[in-house]
Amino acid sequence: MTNEKNQKIAIVTGGNRGLGRSEALALAASGVDVLLTYRSNADEAAEVVAQIQESGREAVALRLDTTETETFAAFADDVRRELADRWDRETFDVLVNNAGAMVDTPVGETTMEQVQALVAVHFVGPVFLTQALLPLIADGGRVINTSTGLARFTGDPSYSVYASMKGAIEVYTRYLAKALGSRRIAVNTIAPGATGTDFGGGYLRDSDQVRDHLAGVIAMGHVGDPDDIGTAVAALASDAMGWVTGQRIEASGGMNL
Repeated sequence: MTNEKNQKIAIVTGGNRGLGRSEALALAASGVDVLLTYRSNADEAAEVVAQIQESGREAVALRLDTTETETFAAFADDVRRELADRWDRETFDVLVNNAGAMVDTPVGETTMEQVQALVAVHFVGPVFLTQALLPLIADGGRVINTSTGLARFTGDPSYSVYASMKGAIEVYTRYLAKALGSRRIAVNTIAPGATGTDFGGGYLRDSDQVRDHLAGVIAMGHVGDPDDIGTAVAALASDAMGWVTGQRIEASGGMNL
């Protein structure tokens, strides 16, 4: 048990890979302990936990499928137990709603199942998970939701429903910021641009042709790396950003300006 009542603690959903992994590691590098969740690939989650612990911070991984809203009450109980046993605390400080998935929805060929899957993971999940964890978020804490650059500019029409759900979470973020202002909880959205991860099959990471094309529409001249997003999230979680709330922070290197 760390037994540091003033030690900051963050929850990062989908923290075993991709942007979530980079966010968890960046938060740890900034001095924050991390409780990360994973839906599958427990071995990946264990590797992130080990890396954080090797850096001198505390970490633990819990399984969570953010589309299974019926499990959120039990998950909140697990978080409460970890906080008490590992940190001797009743609250945590930062919630990063990162977990997500990509489903292509070409206009004119979209199915109900595809839409329901995207609504579940990108909107319903974050709304109800945040609600379940609100009693455990410390006053003066942070909620960071995840959007996309595609909510500002349009890309391939197959992203239509995915981007729309991110637009919805941006609106929810503003309302949540207003609702939690009296508790001094800052609520913001991080909106990554093109970033080289395994998301969507990894084409932004692996295809030189795609990366070269996108470099031409990004002011800084290259596709982002996961650490670019991780450090941005750590900055939003810091004390320095306590007066910033209800905002959409795009981390895209200036894509499609």
